[in-house]
Amino acid sequence: MDTNISPQVKSNKLTLYIVIAMLLGILVGYLVNTNTSPDFVKAFAPKIKLLATIFLRLVQMIIAPLVFATLVVGIAKLGDLKTVGRVGGKAMVWFISASLLSLSLGLLLVTITKPGVGVNIANADIEGAKDLMGKTKEFSLDKFIEHVFPRSVMEAMANNEILQLVIFSVFFGVAVTAIGKKGAPIIHALDSLTHIVLKMVSYVMKLAPVGVFGAMAGVIALKGLGILKTYAYYIGSFYLGLAVLWAILLLVGYIILKNRLVVLLKRLYSPMVIAFNTASSEAVFPKLVEEMERFGCNNKIVSFTLPLGYSFNLDGSMMYMTFASMFIAQAYNITSITEHLPTQIAMLLVFMLTSKGIAGVPRASLVVVLATGVMFGIPAEGIGLVLAIDTFCDMGRSMTNVLGNALATVAVSKWEGALETHS
Repeated sequence: MDTNISPQVKSNKLTLYIVIAMLLGILVGYLVNTNTSPDFVKAFAPKIKLLATIFLRLVQMIIAPLVFATLVVGIAKLGDLKTVGRVGGKAMVWFISASLLSLSLGLLLVTITKPGVGVNIANADIEGAKDLMGKTKEFSLDKFIEHVFPRSVMEAMANNEILQLVIFSVFFGVAVTAIGKKGAPIIHALDSLTHIVLKMVSYVMKLAPVGVFGAMAGVIALKGLGILKTYAYYIGSFYLGLAVLWAILLLVGYIILKNRLVVLLKRLYSPMVIAFNTASSEAVFPKLVEEMERFGCNNKIVSFTLPLGYSFNLDGSMMYMTFASMFIAQAYNITSITEHLPTQIAMLLVFMLTSKGIAGVPRASLVVVLATGVMFGIPAEGIGLVLAIDTFCDMGRSMTNVLGNALATVAVSKWEGALETHS
């Protein structure tokens, strides 16, 4: 029936449904929080969140095959190792620069606004922090190496270890390219696999409004709207930081694209709305691949750069790690961190390492903050201070991750002379 409806119109419809689902979720969550017993709320919240869990798990089942197929095909289409090195080098220059910008900007703003000063540490969610601690391993070089290099590609796929999958895919793609014509059937098969998985994406995305409704209803039912008032200054400070980061990223984007930046933002509107409402930039990776190609980025650049970006270029998450760690340090008055710039810089550099490969999975940023913070004397239970409102911050940082990766892909495409002018 709707075969003649353009992808843009379908995208706008999906966005509208998502916004409606978000508002309904907030309303239902508020009514449950204010009109039912605490026992009912405790039973209702995890059950309604299952809707979000179903949606996110369906997306996650697509991520591993899509990253593998797109990255291998992207490397093969680049043609030779020299081109792979050149494109990869340009991408890494952008990733490292953007990460340092996000971390430094976050440190500067959290030091100026001081959202953690005077916070009542009795508000910490100790039980939630203990649960998170169970998922956290203290940072060490051994653990970092294990996190980067896969022991088994099947294990990496099963656990959605994106960075490990990227490592394997790069080796595989380089090997396929090196053997020449003998590798052509493999490349053709993986190219077909990419199109099949992207078709699956169109089915899964129809469930996005259901997932958004479940996520919002669950968190509001459990925490109530009052949690936003309690942490309003912290949330406001963080979103101020994101706004400044956006301004800088968009300025760079305008320098690269000129007036076509507006066209890009229209393409990104639906993916960013989904990322915001699901609090996961991973949820829109498949859709982002489609939108970047429709914008005019060469598919071989998209296939190579975007998977790398999801391991190395999480601008919003980088800023949040700085905010959360410094907020806890300020709340506990840890002067060895709050008043010692060399320690702060060292912490930022460690974040640069420990954050790689988290892929925007909900609460992964907090796990990194917890694992890294212990090294610098930040109490593990302090994570409970930010646990209650982490979802609301996760929304903003996930949307920022999407913008950052899109701009990185556009920049590399432009530098390679592989950006078409159609919109």
